[in-house]
Amino acid sequence: MINLPTWDDSLIKKYNVSGPRYTSYPTALSLQSGYDATALRAAVQSSKSRSLSLYIHIPFCHQLCYYCGCNKIVTRHQHKADTYLDNLELEIQAQAPLFAHYDVEQLHLGGGTPTFLSAKQMSRLITMLEQHFAFTPKAQRSIEIDPRSLAEGMLGHLQQLGFNRISFGVQDFNDLVQEAVNRPQHMEDVIALLTHARELGFKSINADMIYGLPHQTPESFANSIAKLIELSPDRVSVFNYAHLPDKFAAQRKLKEADMPTPAQKLTVFKNTLAQMTEAGYQFIGMDHFAKKTDELAVAQQFGKLHRNFQGYTTHGECDLLGLGVSSISQIGDAILQNEKDLKAYYEAVNLAGFAIAKGMKLDEEDKLRAAVIKQLICHFELDIPQFEASYNLDFNTHFSEALCALTPLAEDGLVEITPDKIMVTSKGNLFIRIICMCFDAYLQQQLKTTRFSRVI
Repeated sequence: MINLPTWDDSLIKKYNVSGPRYTSYPTALSLQSGYDATALRAAVQSSKSRSLSLYIHIPFCHQLCYYCGCNKIVTRHQHKADTYLDNLELEIQAQAPLFAHYDVEQLHLGGGTPTFLSAKQMSRLITMLEQHFAFTPKAQRSIEIDPRSLAEGMLGHLQQLGFNRISFGVQDFNDLVQEAVNRPQHMEDVIALLTHARELGFKSINADMIYGLPHQTPESFANSIAKLIELSPDRVSVFNYAHLPDKFAAQRKLKEADMPTPAQKLTVFKNTLAQMTEAGYQFIGMDHFAKKTDELAVAQQFGKLHRNFQGYTTHGECDLLGLGVSSISQIGDAILQNEKDLKAYYEAVNLAGFAIAKGMKLDEEDKLRAAVIKQLICHFELDIPQFEASYNLDFNTHFSEALCALTPLAEDGLVEITPDKIMVTSKGNLFIRIICMCFDAYLQQQLKTTRFSRVI
């Protein structure tokens, strides 16, 4: 069981810097061009896993949310989804045979807005996947939902298609905030949807919230969190909005003068931590909370939590196959990413059934550091003798530079380092990304060229 975070203003002023979220190590920034279908085939051959997690990217949205940094295409033309499914089918047909010896344990639809698809289009997608992949009877099937774009009866239809987990993009319950980010939605509609999902018996309901948006104040966001707690979702993600108008043109429509100050944002997160933990949620890490009975929390309690491109997960032993434009796969010792541009994606799958554009083959050092980072980011402690036995090395010698980088963090009480353990303290678990950064061999180069989100 991890320690509840202890809030220390002086440490927050000192350490609230920017850094990666470590949904993989090396991060996607390390991917290089020159990878193709050959790399995927080699990765499948080298992998010891026989379990698969499928991620399908649906890039379309009906309306542009100004804060969004996802790979998306805003359109009102429903037929564009038919064209997309035609191309996705080519990709599925070409790649599924490589995974004939795998069982699919997880399916996740992300975007964009996956519920841009009509009921008929959604049925077509699931039929295609079930025809070409072997799903286990108890497979987790999850989907991200924009409450504003959900067609009448779609929740029931999703359940009939086997979906058992849903994630609602709520962001905030305040009308003024929603209008400012071009995402008008009525709180009553969201409440009705969550209630209906409960009645239908979905196994897990997640809600995403964002803080740092225009017109949010510590008081207004505390009200939104209180309303969310009343709805009792199983999991909650509370993301820190990263304002990068140079990178995302739509963000230029947001007025920085209307946004909460850095100090107010910290107060918002401090309040949220207190509210969520008081309501009985377990702090999983970074910006994730789960009910103590939720399998994410249970996995963490038993040392079995994992992290991948979908965030914290209970199925880390699965290889991850991403299908669709911009999707990322992590198979065996390879990370591979599809074309990010829709036209290029279509051309590639029409030519060969594969759209891999970038990638990376992990060497032994990458795997070693990935194991350290995953252990720390999921479980907030690392057993040094156990790690040495697993990887046949002397930890202090091998990671001497990382331990040196950790020393000032230890002096400030963020970590405790003994001969047997690295323990993240209650003061330090808010800064887990910074602690992981000490083990990142690629980071210094990336910091010169990339802007990351702040850790809090």
